[in-house]
This record gives sequence, C-alpha cells and structure tokens, in this order.
Amino acid sequence: MTNPTAEVNGNGKQRSDPQHEEYQYLDLISRIISTGQSRPDRTGTGTLALFAPPSLRFSLANNTLPLLTTKRVFLRGVIAELLWFVSGCTDANVLSSQGVNIWEGNGSKEFLEKVGLGHREQGDLGPVYGFQWRHFGAEYTDAKANYEGKGVDQLQEVIWKIKNNPTDRRIVLSAWNPKDLPLMALPPCHMFCQFFVALPDPSIPDDKPKLSCLMYQRSCDLGLGIPFNIASYALLTYMIAYITDTIPHEFILQMGDAHIYKDHVDPLKIQLERDPREFPKLNFKRSREEIGDIDGFKVDDFEVVGYKPHGKIEMKMSVSNV
Repeated sequence: MTNPTAEVNGNGKQRSDPQHEEYQYLDLISRIISTGQSRPDRTGTGTLALFAPPSLRFSLANNTLPLLTTKRVFLRGVIAELLWFVSGCTDANVLSSQGVNIWEGNGSKEFLEKVGLGHREQGDLGPVYGFQWRHFGAEYTDAKANYEGKGVDQLQEVIWKIKNNPTDRRIVLSAWNPKDLPLMALPPCHMFCQFFVALPDPSIPDDKPKLSCLMYQRSCDLGLGIPFNIASYALLTYMIAYITDTIPHEFILQMGDAHIYKDHVDPLKIQLERDPREFPKLNFKRSREEIGDIDGFKVDDFEVVGYKPHGKIEMKMSVSNV
C-alpha cells in the first residue's frame, strides 16, 4: 500500500490524500525515472527499467474500480479487449471493427512477416491470451477455425473451483504456453493470475466469500500498459465474482521487468504533477441470472459511475522493429 509518510509528491507538492492507492503507481514511475537502468529493447526505443518492484495492491471493496485518474484510461477499449479475451478470439480485426486499435501494430501484415508469420491473414495474432484461457493445449490453425470443445477451458475451470472447491491452491489462469510462443504475434506480457477465496466469517450473519486476484506480469510498460492491465484484471475479478456469487475483495499486481519507454519520460513527468482523484464505482446493469455465465457478458453490462480523470496524455506505443 502507499507509504503513509509520503505526504508530498516527488516535486514537493503537498498530497491531498496521501493514502490514495494510485500513489503506488505514481511513486513507482518516479522511482524508475530516478533510478531505473537504461536498457535497449526489442522496439529500438530504449527503456529505463527496474526488476520486481513491490506489488501494487488495489481494494475492490464497495464496488471500487481501480481505474487510474491522473490521466484518462481508455475504458471502452479495456472492456472490449477483455470480452475479446473471454470469447477466446485471436483476430485483431474484431477489435478494430469496434474502434479499438490496440492490437493493429502487432497484427499488421508487415509485422507478421517480420516475425515469421507472414502466411497468416492480417489480424491473425496466433494463439494469444484468449486462446490459452479457453483452449489451452489445442492445436492452433488460424483465427477463424472453430475450437469448441478443444483444449483445456481454464476460465471455466477457475469458475468451477471457486464455486466448488474455494480453498484449492490451483485456481490459476495461464496465458504462458512455451509450446505456442513461436506461433504468437506477441508472447503474453500478463502471463498468469491466481485467485484466492477468503471464506465467510462464521461470526457474521450472511457473510459471503471474498474473491481476490494476483496477476504476474513479466513485461510492464508503466506509461501505456499498466493502467490498462490494472483495470482489465480488476474487471475480470468483478466478472468472475459476479458469476460465482462472491464479493470482489482485492487485485494485486506483481511486476517483473517494470519499465518506462524513454519517449514516455516527459509525458509521465506531467502526470506526476497531478493529484489522484477518487476511483469510480462499478455496477452491472443486468442480474446474474440474466447474464448466465462468463460468456454472457456484453459491453453494455458495465456501468462505471463517477469516473472523473484528469485529461488524456499522449504517449506513443512502441512496436517491435524486428
């Protein structure tokens, strides 16, 4: 959690709410800018990097959604991509048709040819996140094939365990499949997550189990990626909690290579000048019975209330040049 003694920003400005959880993120940015190692990277941009910083912890209690406020996060894109993962889809064109272009760079014909996947149609990313979540171990052919009933549906197994064996220590969802890595346009950055169910307190009438999620991310772009990833896995935890009739409790993010692209340093210094605002609340518009199962969620089901971020800060997305 945020250091309670850190009552001023890195620029000496008094913090309006020193306990705000967003300061975990801002303080890490400040630390990487000050002490991160200068390193080359696959995009040719260069980074400042720190390995395995302390976990970031965000409360999901009282419908709180940790959607960062010191710059606007592309919430519609977060939700669309998450539902795309959940559906098992690997076609970037499906997202692009919704005005979400975050995968276009890695799905372009030029990029696919550079990484030895030029035989694929444009937008076919290979067996990336959603395929591993829903069809782990199945043989991948292309983005348009029908994989129903093939491979391991890890997401449904997670849901079953939370409902039927909540103390299981194997409630894990993994996107990291070494066999399939050469077939992917981009290996997964957020590699796997583990869910933990806190059992009801017998001394509290009608207490419900509480669901937490720990996600490990091997490659962490602090400027563009991490705000998106925090929101995405918090939303995934909410979705699974809703389906399993548990209470969302906490999202924890553990990073491996935490880095800032060098062309993001100046924009991030602008962000560091800003004070966090109150996190918004999340509601689902339809009932659990109406949604039915994890595949029943639609974009319109998500109602985010009270999101009042500071303005957008432009940062360029770096794409591999090899």
